[in-house]
Amino acid sequence: MANSNSKTSVPEARDAMNRFKMEVANELGVNLKQGYNGDLTSRESGSIGGEMVRQMIKRQEEQMSGK
Repeated sequence: MANSNSKTSVPEARDAMNRFKMEVANELGVNLKQGYNGDLTSRESGSIGGEMVRQMIKRQEEQMSGK
């Protein structure tokens, strides 16, 4: 049965996603910190998630096309 919460159960995957999130935030100029980030606007936090998805899709498309 699948885990019902949204937390990643594989520590290595969780760590990789956190590094990716920090890299994307840095690229976008969003001051993302380890821990609490409740001071970010919805626009800032949404831009991080949206860019993460765009980059993941791009990487997958490149992988599928053999680039």
